[in-house]
Amino acid sequence: MAQTTLEGLANALGLTFRGDGSVVVDHIASLGGASPSALTFLADRKYQRHLQETRAGVVVLHPDMADASPVPVLLSKNPHYAFARAASILHPPVTGDGQVHPTAWVAPDAHIGQRVTVGPHASIGGGAEIDDDVIIGPSSVVGNHVRIGRGTRLVARVTVWDGCVIGARCLLHPGAVIGADGFGYANDEGRWSKVPQIGVVRLGDDVDVGCNTTIDRGAIGDTLIGNGVKLDNLVQIGHNVEIGEHTIIVACSGIAGSTRIGRHCAIGGAVGMAGHLNIADGVQLTGMTQVTKSLNEPGLYSSGTGVEPNRQWRRNAARFHQLDGMAKRLKRLEKQLAAQDMSDTDADET
Repeated sequence: MAQTTLEGLANALGLTFRGDGSVVVDHIASLGGASPSALTFLADRKYQRHLQETRAGVVVLHPDMADASPVPVLLSKNPHYAFARAASILHPPVTGDGQVHPTAWVAPDAHIGQRVTVGPHASIGGGAEIDDDVIIGPSSVVGNHVRIGRGTRLVARVTVWDGCVIGARCLLHPGAVIGADGFGYANDEGRWSKVPQIGVVRLGDDVDVGCNTTIDRGAIGDTLIGNGVKLDNLVQIGHNVEIGEHTIIVACSGIAGSTRIGRHCAIGGAVGMAGHLNIADGVQLTGMTQVTKSLNEPGLYSSGTGVEPNRQWRRNAARFHQLDGMAKRLKRLEKQLAAQDMSDTDADET
């Protein structure tokens, strides 16, 4: 952890403050559990009642709520974002020691930059290019001819397979697998034959990949992940998927092959997408949404039904299976009514 003053934080972040600028903070905490040396934040007005009770040293607040704070405040129109930036100052990213552990293996023809850290039992394949300040964590595997950009960290047990490209300042959490074969098979009379997956995965800069998330290599072309994309734990990205810049995908979501997702999308937990779809920029999908067709306009989309008592769900499920028959009967009735109206009109005219 680091420590700084309120005035120092404000200067570093280009923000204004109110109160004693010499107050020192050295860690972050929740609004209710903060001590006088802690930085916290409040972004949602419905929790404003807790502000009067906080013992924090500094609270990050919207200017409209500053007068309600009993402690010094750092002012921002986006308190959550400002808090995240301030937290990165107090809790800076891990830095390596620039050493290659004796149990690690590095191919003789791998190019290793300056201050690269290689942890215990990690391996780096032939022809790999590792830029400066990279951290290859314990038991991680970097394949042949992989390229990893400056300042990227593979936390532990990360696999980046042959030929894949990882940008600068990426963060790959334990168990992530980048560049395993895509799920490609051809069928002939019931027998499956594997289709070679000869593409790679290309991650842009500032990409985060969660624990046990998998990104498959392309079948022919490449799987492309844009700058600033954030992937949660247990996300499956199929072969030849393209994800636009600054899109975020929450845990347990699955994207089938060759789907293209635009920029600045937000995809909730356990979302499933069929393959070969196009998702426009700015699309937001709530949790559990099943996407079976392209979405060509930005906006908020949902599918499925919420939880309800089992007896009610069973009745509704039964009615759901009756909808087709009910629709057909309704259509027949509409035709009969239309015919009756025409008959009555003809009778009136005569």
